[in-house]
Order: sequence, then C-alpha cells, then structure tokens
Amino acid sequence: MSSFRELLAAAKSKIQEVDTQTVAEKIAAKQVVVLDVREPDEFEQGALKNVVHIPRGHLEAQVESKIVDKNSPVIVYCAGGVRSAFAAETLQQLGYTSVLSMAGGFGKWKDENREWSTPAQLSAEQKNRYQRHVLLPEVGIEGQSKLLSSKVLLLGAGGLGSPAAMYLAAAGVGTIGIVDMDVVDASNLQRQILHNLDRVGDRKVDSAKKTLTMLNPDVDVVTYDTRLCAENVIEILTGYDVIVDGADNFPSRYLLNDASVKLGIPVVHGSIFRFEGMVSVFHPILGPTYRDMVPEPPPAELAPSCAEAGVLGVLPGIVGSIQALEALKLILNLGDSLIGKILTIDTTEMSFRTFKLQRDPKNAVTHDNRERIQIRDLEGACAPWLSK
Repeated sequence: MSSFRELLAAAKSKIQEVDTQTVAEKIAAKQVVVLDVREPDEFEQGALKNVVHIPRGHLEAQVESKIVDKNSPVIVYCAGGVRSAFAAETLQQLGYTSVLSMAGGFGKWKDENREWSTPAQLSAEQKNRYQRHVLLPEVGIEGQSKLLSSKVLLLGAGGLGSPAAMYLAAAGVGTIGIVDMDVVDASNLQRQILHNLDRVGDRKVDSAKKTLTMLNPDVDVVTYDTRLCAENVIEILTGYDVIVDGADNFPSRYLLNDASVKLGIPVVHGSIFRFEGMVSVFHPILGPTYRDMVPEPPPAELAPSCAEAGVLGVLPGIVGSIQALEALKLILNLGDSLIGKILTIDTTEMSFRTFKLQRDPKNAVTHDNRERIQIRDLEGACAPWLSK
C-alpha cells in the first residue's frame, strides 16, 4: 500500500514541472493551452486569464471535449502544484503528448504579483437557465457572461424581428433595443410571433417588450417607438454591438447602412420575398456593406413589399432565426460568419446557396471615410452623401 507522498513522488517522476516564469513566457508567446484543475469555488475567487477550467474530479470525463487536439501543448495548474501533477499524469495516460505542471500553483503565481483576474460568474438561476450554453466549450460561463453584457438593436418588430428578438432574448443577450413605430394588426399574426390577438391595436414595441421580458427577465428591452431618420439614427445606434436589420424598405436600409458604417457597427441583414430569403453580415471594418451589394435602389415597381407581393408565414421565421444566429456568432467571435457572403434561401425547393460579396471600389461610403459621411434621409434617390 503506497502513501500519499509516494503516489505524488511517482506522479512527479513521470511528468515535467515548470516554474511560473516559464509559464508566463509561454502564455505571452501564445504557445500553450492553460488548464485550471481547481474546484469551482477556488476558480471563482481568481484565476489566470483565458484558461480552460475543469475540476480535477471531472478531468477524465470532460477534457477531450474541451481540449480536442491532443498534440496541443498544455500547462496544468492547481492551488499549489499537487493536483496539477496528478492531472498531468492523467493527461499523458489519455494520450496528450505535451503536458507540463506549474510548480507552486496559483498561490505562487499570485505571490509573485503576476497577472490574474476574477472569472465571469453566473448566478445559480442563470447557470440553470443557460446550462446548455455553458456546456458548450465555445461558449461556457465566460461566453454567456459576454452575451449578458452585450447590446443588440433590432430594426423592426415584424416578421424578421420577431424570431430574431425571441432567440436573442432566450440566449441571454443583456440589452435588446427595438425600433418600430407601427401598431399590431391582425394581418401581422400570420408571421409576427412576438404579438397575439389580445394585442391588436397596441404599439408593436410595447407588445414586443411584454413578450421578451416574460421569456427572459435577464433581458433589458429598450424601445424606440419612432421612425428611424437622419435626426435620430446616430443617437439610437450608438452603444450597440450589433444591429439586426429587419427593415422592409430601401430608404431605411440605406440610412441604416450609412449610419452603421460611420459608427463601425456590424449589421446582420435579412430580407424576404414570397418564398425566398437572404441573409448577409455587413461589417464596415472587416468586409463589404449594403452599398457594396446594392449601390442604387431598384425602381419601386421592381421592389414590392410583402404587403403587395405576399410572403409564406414561416419564411421570416427561418431568416430571422439565422439573423439571430449570426448576431450571436459576432458577439462570441464564434465560427465563420456571413461577412463577405450572401446566403440565399429558396423554400420551394429547400435550397441554400452561398455567394461571395466583394467590396465595391466605387463605393465611397466606407468606414475609412467616416468623417465625411453625412447622414441624411433618403426618401428619393439613395445616392451616397459625403461632405466635400
């Protein structure tokens, strides 16, 4: 029967320990994955930044889903260097090829006044509500906390805004702004799932706020019962991280584009027509914008609204849900977004196609030219407005 000291000595004989200075250098060079194996209460009191946290008791069950590449260099630490030694041995047994244990642990790291932070935390109720998010290594508690502190503005509480708002609220986006100056009509209910029969005649923003706050009390719903125009667009957009565009007219789209380009805020665009839809992400800093896709508005007779042409009720649900997904991906910096791409949907043949979108060198409304952009209402010709 081996004693604890003998077991620890045996583990340390099979692994490699490194000092805190070496760990700091590897972190600075971005050469390593750092794994914290302390208990949750220890972790919540402070940790190294940008670490993977798996309590030692759950290591075998969880590590392969959180550190997928077994050839990645991994540094393990605990409070004093004991649990990390056993954890490093376990990782080697699981097939991880480059594992180090930090001697002295977090206690020594703190004593040397090295950089650390208090990790993001969720309440017990929030951990339960968002547990399916927290289980995703790409989201986790840190990502969920980022969602809770994020701000998304929706232009419209109609067919596209309804599903987008509901999924963003359910996901825990902390602040959702809604711009709409219409009232709920019975003809809206075929597709605008934020509203119901009891709210016919109510202001759409008020109806939307009731639905979203009942869905998730964590969400602060800010309403703008007004028409988006040159006088208010900059004030309304300022402070938001992402804009979800559910506008159904070209003047609003161009006004939104020019203001978002000036402010550098990405726009998740969606549009629908009969049985077809499209989604793209217009990022003023990282990619093309709406004016790169549609430099000039088409004649009115070639761009009928849903009220004139009709729309299959479930279609905005599909498009709006994709818009919500793209907004979440932008906030979390997750996956490959639709920046520089156009996703088209044809529900009659259930086809999804993706096309590349390039910046138009003739487009003068760019973020680099933001100081020259003058925001004006574009009721007639939607030409770019730049100061001379």
